[in-house]
Amino acid sequence: MEKTITIKKEDGWPSKGDTPSLPEVYRSIKVPQKGSFWKKLAAFIGPGLMVAVGYMDPGNWATDIAGGARFGYTLLSVILISNLFAMLLQHLSLKLGIATGRDLAQACRDAYSKPVSFVLWILCEVAIAACDLAEVIGSAVALNLLFGIPLTVGILITAFDVLLILFLQSKGFRIIEAIVGALIVVILFCFGYEILVSNPDFMAIAGGLVPKTEIVFNPDMLYIAIGILGATVMPHNLYLHSSIVQTRDIPDTSAGKKSAIKFATIDSTASLFIAFFINASILIMAAATFHFTDNRQVADIHEAYHLLDPLLGVELASLFFGIALLASGQNSTLTGTLAGQIVMEGFLNLRLKPWIRRLITRLIAIVPALIVAIIYGEQGTSELLVLSQVILSLQLSFAVVPLVSFTSDKAKMGEFVNPAWVKYTAWAVSVVIISLNAYLLFETFFG
Repeated sequence: MEKTITIKKEDGWPSKGDTPSLPEVYRSIKVPQKGSFWKKLAAFIGPGLMVAVGYMDPGNWATDIAGGARFGYTLLSVILISNLFAMLLQHLSLKLGIATGRDLAQACRDAYSKPVSFVLWILCEVAIAACDLAEVIGSAVALNLLFGIPLTVGILITAFDVLLILFLQSKGFRIIEAIVGALIVVILFCFGYEILVSNPDFMAIAGGLVPKTEIVFNPDMLYIAIGILGATVMPHNLYLHSSIVQTRDIPDTSAGKKSAIKFATIDSTASLFIAFFINASILIMAAATFHFTDNRQVADIHEAYHLLDPLLGVELASLFFGIALLASGQNSTLTGTLAGQIVMEGFLNLRLKPWIRRLITRLIAIVPALIVAIIYGEQGTSELLVLSQVILSLQLSFAVVPLVSFTSDKAKMGEFVNPAWVKYTAWAVSVVIISLNAYLLFETFFG
């Protein structure tokens, strides 16, 4: 049976019975009310890792590789700033879910008219399809590189991810979180090895974390920098996080919510630091391997894979690169399909059987990827990967603005409303993201 919740008028939301987000796992994970700080934190670890997956998915790889190969360590500061933006926005997302019991999609449905909500839903579905497209291509490319499986066959194989996700979710939400965490460990290990064998200049890396004015004044560098930002801050993650934090069974009290927000924020921030390390590692590896060996033209995953072993003089660099790519694609599949379920249920209050919802999402991504792979091959799928990130950039503003608006509204958030400094910082971040993504879109289509 689906659980029902009642949203109180004093919280600023309509007073009505409603099904919670992801009802099959809503408040399914017990949180200890007594015990040490670490015991309580352990109960909240998981949602942050699932969100961090979106910040290290295959869509990020192309921009990180191009940035490192062409400009060395200079754009590391952009990855750092993007992650700081992400930490703030994900904090607002989890706070919305815990404080109000509404995920971002439900909050939009409550606050806006039906036509506006419908448009926001369509835009979000397009973004999720674009994200899933990157996951399909990334997984197919990894299968091709590792096992020689043709791209078209690899794309078809990804259709079976739907069955895997359904099986895992039936075993409990903690199982999904554990698998996501394990795959992140695999990616960390692979890139730890890549950093070790590429022998980067750590002083230069430290210098790259400091923003340079040339990033703004060099058009080529600025374009890739904005691409990194667009590929890092993912709109579907804001919907996802506001929902999956509600899998924790917390006391419905002010103290219970404050504690949950504290521990969920620690989980989210620490997980995004891991995502920062992985994204930075991709750029560092590309810089050390390609930029400083006069192979600055390397701009996609295929070229990077085939050049790693000969340039580094080792045998396992390409193998670990491919394994990390496959793990990244599979991880992103788990979280992307959950986000699809959340936005459909939240915006439309429409509940399909999970296997139908996930099959629809996956087919939307598979069909264009398959057509492009058949007609254009590797080059076409690489360009499609970049296009998917542009589409995500286009939708980002329509998720960020409602999120900042809702969490800054005292009528909706009560005592959990954003303090003034968070409110103004969040709006400033929103303006930066919107402006830079608008520039990226203009340059992509007209530049």
